[in-house]
Amino acid sequence: MRKDFFTPTWMIERIYQLTPEQLLKHNIKGVITDLDNTLIAWNNPDGTPELRAWLSTMKEAGIPVVILSNNNQKRVARVADELGVLYTADAKKPSRRGYKRALDKLGVAPEEAVIVGDQLMTDVFGGNRFGIRSILVMPLVETDMVWTLLNRRLEKILFKRMQNAHPELKWRNNIV
Repeated sequence: MRKDFFTPTWMIERIYQLTPEQLLKHNIKGVITDLDNTLIAWNNPDGTPELRAWLSTMKEAGIPVVILSNNNQKRVARVADELGVLYTADAKKPSRRGYKRALDKLGVAPEEAVIVGDQLMTDVFGGNRFGIRSILVMPLVETDMVWTLLNRRLEKILFKRMQNAHPELKWRNNIV
């Protein structure tokens, strides 16, 4: 049977809805997350109190978080350093190399990690082809950087196909 690489394992509205209990129930010991429109709005590099509370909860539970972003080193480092999380910049998602580097930083195997992101063509596809479960989240804001706009148009087509093939996948507020 052919694997549909553009189908996420789960779909939740926001990354902040993930709890350590949900992750541990699925033997997830590390979180790889996209940066823009997943952790922070692309035009708000400082994040929100909700984000800081979520990261604190993950840290207290011993679940490491690493940012995996196609953005440049300077931009990603500024956010990651401020939030106190590990990162891999210039990842060239959906390239396997970026996912490998993120897993190495987490210190977990692919089956013990999850990738969380707002794009099917980079986050979900890259994670799925590396054997990492994937969580698609709704983008935090409606606007995008210029180079993401083309992906969004193609993703609308992929999303409709995915929903038709997998009607059980619905937007939820948890992964249980």
